[in-house]
Amino acid sequence: MADPSSYRPRPGEIPDSPGVYRFRDEHGRVIYVGKAKSLRQRLANYFQDLAGLHPRTRTMVTTAASVEWTVVTTEVEALQLEYSWIKEYDPRFNVKYRDDKSYPSLAVTLNEEFPRVQVMRGPKKKGVRYFGPYAHAWAIRETVDLLLRVFPVRTCSAGVFKRSAQIGRPCLLGYIGKCSAPCVGRVTAEEHRRLAEEFCDFMAGRTGTHLRRLEQEMHRAAEEMEYERAARLRDDIEALRRAMEKNAVVLADATDADLIAVAEDELEAAVQIFHVRGGRVRGQRGWVTDKVEEVTAAGLVEHALQQLYGEESGDAVPREVLVAALPEPAGPVTAWLAGRRGAAVDLRVPRRGDKRALMETVQRNAQQALVLHKTRRASDLTTRSRALEEIAEALGLDSAPLRIECFDVSHFQGDDVVASMVVFEDGLARKSEYRRFQIKGFAGQDDVRSMHEVVSRRFRRYLQERQRTGEWGTGEEPGGLPAAGAEGTGAGEGPAPAERPAGERDGGTGRERPPKFAYPPQLVVVDGGQPQVAAARRALDELGIDDVAVCGLAKRLEEVWLPGEDDPVVLPRTSEGLYLLQRVRDEAHRFAIRYQRGKRSRSLRAGPLDAVPGLGETRKQALIKHFGSVKRLRAATVDQICEVPGIGRKTAETVAAALAQAAPAAPAVNTATGEILEDQ
Repeated sequence: MADPSSYRPRPGEIPDSPGVYRFRDEHGRVIYVGKAKSLRQRLANYFQDLAGLHPRTRTMVTTAASVEWTVVTTEVEALQLEYSWIKEYDPRFNVKYRDDKSYPSLAVTLNEEFPRVQVMRGPKKKGVRYFGPYAHAWAIRETVDLLLRVFPVRTCSAGVFKRSAQIGRPCLLGYIGKCSAPCVGRVTAEEHRRLAEEFCDFMAGRTGTHLRRLEQEMHRAAEEMEYERAARLRDDIEALRRAMEKNAVVLADATDADLIAVAEDELEAAVQIFHVRGGRVRGQRGWVTDKVEEVTAAGLVEHALQQLYGEESGDAVPREVLVAALPEPAGPVTAWLAGRRGAAVDLRVPRRGDKRALMETVQRNAQQALVLHKTRRASDLTTRSRALEEIAEALGLDSAPLRIECFDVSHFQGDDVVASMVVFEDGLARKSEYRRFQIKGFAGQDDVRSMHEVVSRRFRRYLQERQRTGEWGTGEEPGGLPAAGAEGTGAGEGPAPAERPAGERDGGTGRERPPKFAYPPQLVVVDGGQPQVAAARRALDELGIDDVAVCGLAKRLEEVWLPGEDDPVVLPRTSEGLYLLQRVRDEAHRFAIRYQRGKRSRSLRAGPLDAVPGLGETRKQALIKHFGSVKRLRAATVDQICEVPGIGRKTAETVAAALAQAAPAAPAVNTATGEILEDQ
């Protein structure tokens, strides 16, 4: 690990002007490329105290061994040079988008003497006109098949074209009128190129001109009583209209725009792009990336614009580029896009109307792409094995943690405090073993005490079950019994503990399987930093449990904390181990939030307040929040009820009258523990 002060430039060496800088490692490889409006101010940010740097930035500057820069005249030149160097050096710490799937495009090879229409994938070639990309290759072929009636452009390969020219006989498409057969001289090279250019104009959205021309020719043929030609032109017009209908009409006919949306979490991001031409969605594509460098949504959009238009020019850059977040600053990027297009480009965030609605659709696609990518990544056996090995190595465990339990605490402004426990085995969620806890008393006012209580309750039950069942081996398949104080799982995620027998028979063997909570984890993960980790470790120590490892994952910087350590363990941002810990933590948080919200909504619904006319959910929640329970609200006077914000005297009198008439409801009881759950 290098010390950044060892290669820090001397004061006054760095110019105060726009430019591009490169960090190199000890072997001379470029590991990061960046641009700046002021090189002096930007580079100074990298050479501050390491403790003040973001973990991703800290990893980069300690990996680097030198820094160099190039001065340019404007920020636009800096943007262009940054893109060129990223393409040339492929730095490991820069955002690098990779396609989440291989998208086909419709290509017209205008760089050939006789242009060809074909489906192409992969990197773009110079002199080839591209349309799309499309979701499926068959969608392209259906569109091309319809358009060849009107624009009979060559679609055959070079080998077929050469053979037809040698034998003087066209292929089948030439005989059925879907190719102008330039191979046998039916049209000249100039005439065939004109057909290809008209094909490109139609695909680019300039459809009205061709439709009007064909309609005029059809009417002229009908007037001249050339009915067969008029019928053929009528069919051509219908074919063009069917081809147009294959793309959804979303905006005005004259709209040419690209819409770019981003979905992200702490480790990864997904970008989705919709290409709209002539008011129709002509293509869609998506990218995913690991967030190796510290980057915002605006930065992700800027990188996407560079990758999307870096090698494009002319019509490939539309008049409008609609984004989810504007790059900072937006001026240089807008000027760069205008230079690529050769005309003005409107770069903005849509705020209302159809374009805003379409952007929301693109955003949903980006979110779904990110979820799908994470699902595929999590389901890979090799990846899960590597993640468990990385966790074991980073935490100093003797073996991979095949069973991981994670705890999280959730509350609503100090009330309705609950906790969740999720279980991952072999890197996969075991939802049937999730548990949730209700926290009462003083612990509810303190996340640290709440964490201590929850971990104590879970492992106290573990000791009880181990003592009750005797000598169970930790490697045997667990059976089913809830943790102490647990209320069971949520709907759809396994049966409630009250429905489980104390011990289940192992089918076919006749002997009992051990209860689930007699089976301890190898690793306990808590959502939080040093205080929460210390509380969990203290709870285990008080119970005499010393063979279960504990760690915490802090949300803000994704640092891994160990008991008794002053400094966190910082896993690489591309680490599969960190990715697994993040998924475990996020799942515990989701499960806790779900339980807490459901519990709060039940407390608002289940009671006599529902019968009060004109009392909505917001004011019911305010009343419960102010008094703590319906029981205390029933004992309050009208004047006390009026003290609640939003409650007038007339409403207070109505509430008091309704509660006085309603009989107190019986408290809800946990059937497993006998604990009163709701104070009515």
